[in-house]
Amino acid sequence: MRASCDFCFRKCSIEEGEYGQCHVRKNSGGKIVSPHYGEIPAIALDPVEKKPLYHFLPGTKTLSLGASGCNLFCDFCQNWTLSQRISKGEHISAEKAVSYAIRNRIPSISFTYSEPLVWQDFMISTASMAREKGLRTVMVSNGSFSDEALKRILPVIDAFNIDVKGDEDFYRKICHGSLAPVLNGLEGIAGKHVEVTTMIIEGIHTPSMIEKIGKELYQRGISVWHLSRFYPNYKMNNRKPTSELYLAKIIKIAKTSGVPFIYPGNSFLKADNHCPHCMKPIYTPPLSGECPNCGERIYGVWT
Repeated sequence: MRASCDFCFRKCSIEEGEYGQCHVRKNSGGKIVSPHYGEIPAIALDPVEKKPLYHFLPGTKTLSLGASGCNLFCDFCQNWTLSQRISKGEHISAEKAVSYAIRNRIPSISFTYSEPLVWQDFMISTASMAREKGLRTVMVSNGSFSDEALKRILPVIDAFNIDVKGDEDFYRKICHGSLAPVLNGLEGIAGKHVEVTTMIIEGIHTPSMIEKIGKELYQRGISVWHLSRFYPNYKMNNRKPTSELYLAKIIKIAKTSGVPFIYPGNSFLKADNHCPHCMKPIYTPPLSGECPNCGERIYGVWT
């Protein structure tokens, strides 16, 4: 008997005893289950800026949890040993994760490293308990939600970093997915704290592509956009890293999008942003949440 999974945009119809495309969700007796539930091979205490989130509790640490699996198959994946194969890891309960964060005065828990959509059952359980205990929650995702997943996830996640990887052609050829559900996902999480990341591959991400992405982000009210340098990995291991010069060129184009705060990633470049109110320079996110020049509130969650 086939059964359908509603965890992401693919909505896999899975034969008895088989797995969906993510290799995480399985049809067992006509019911979709997660055989590796709670197995967390990646655990770390990170600066929240590493997610990257620059306008959400800056200067704090976050407890990062990552299980195996992904619903995309990006040729450049930076965490492919976790996302593209199953690593069992340590079994972590929601209670254990939350109590560790509270005991060590860590203000947030992040679900990250691979794709939390495919292990959202564990994420939702842990995030629900975390919020009940006064902790904040973060989801780092490719954003290819299903409508059903969005309804489950939105009530328990405080902040999102969403990858917008390229245009539709880029998604189909290199990520083996689609941009459309990601843009729909951005619309669905409007009202939550959202930052977007695009990893720039020199020779693939063109100025015109970035210009188009910028327009899409601006139309959806995105306020923070991270553009990071590509480093060779996975199936693109022989490709050259993106140069600082090319990233600087792309950032200059991104700034024409209207997205107010743009940050370089994996780079020696410094951010060069301006307050949307007084237009004076703001070189680093203000920990107070106010423009140091005019005192106006800046987009973000600061305390």
